[in-house]
Amino acid sequence: MKSFYRALFGLLAIYFASASDAITLEKLLQRTLENNPEIQKAKCDLEGAGGRRLVFRAVALPDVKIGVLGGVEGGQRAGQKPVQVFGFGYGGFTQPFFNMAVPASWRRGDIEILIAQQQLHVAVVEQLHQARLAFYTAIYNRDLQRLRTEQRARLQENVGSQKDRYQSGLVDRGAFVSAELEMSELGSPIETARRAYEGALLQLRQAMGDELGAEARLPLPEGKLDYAAVKVDFAEASANAIKHRPDLELARLVVRAAAEDQRILAAAYYPEIHFTVSGEYIPVSGVRRTQSE
Repeated sequence: MKSFYRALFGLLAIYFASASDAITLEKLLQRTLENNPEIQKAKCDLEGAGGRRLVFRAVALPDVKIGVLGGVEGGQRAGQKPVQVFGFGYGGFTQPFFNMAVPASWRRGDIEILIAQQQLHVAVVEQLHQARLAFYTAIYNRDLQRLRTEQRARLQENVGSQKDRYQSGLVDRGAFVSAELEMSELGSPIETARRAYEGALLQLRQAMGDELGAEARLPLPEGKLDYAAVKVDFAEASANAIKHRPDLELARLVVRAAAEDQRILAAAYYPEIHFTVSGEYIPVSGVRRTQSE
């Protein structure tokens, strides 16, 4: 009775472990979108692009400087204290009035955001495609391994049957050897399918951003493959890819950014006009001085 309960408990543990490790394609894509390291890196780069855009736009923003200086002076002077504290404040305001680099810098900052967004788009498309491909590869090789194993089991039965017939003198030795050879040839395809299946499971875990330690449990894809004939128009597919592929759109944005960088460099050959206001305040003597250009 105890052995029965142990066997029942073992079967239940295997069932719940398999159920907890099973993953559907929809869940795989969702976890990849949330936890994939390449996608997370692209999201961080998009946040950094906002700061780089501000750097590009800073050429058109005003420059304000405010400072305070102070100290202590000593010495014997008629009618004054031997030790006195002094200080004064100063400030300045500079606004670019004419700068050929301003329009190109503003456009370059906007393109920087577009490049980061497109890089995120490329990362999402590539990582989701790799996750989907690994999912289908795992299911395909799992089914292929099961099919090859069933074939080997039937061939094993055939080998046993041919052996009995050979020992009974009904067939010659060639038929028995041929059956054994046919069965042994399935060993390599089964091992190849098993390795491809395990490799696809590893790619699934990498796509989801999970840890790959010694105690890591590989996910088990849930589902089956349906095969259908698909007619592809290569001319239409090529034109659509050239127009909509995210990596090509990213390349176009990089070309636009290079053109704006060239305009920014060329702007250094043109004169610049700035509006400047500066002032100083010395509280000890009450002296004030302002200057504008």
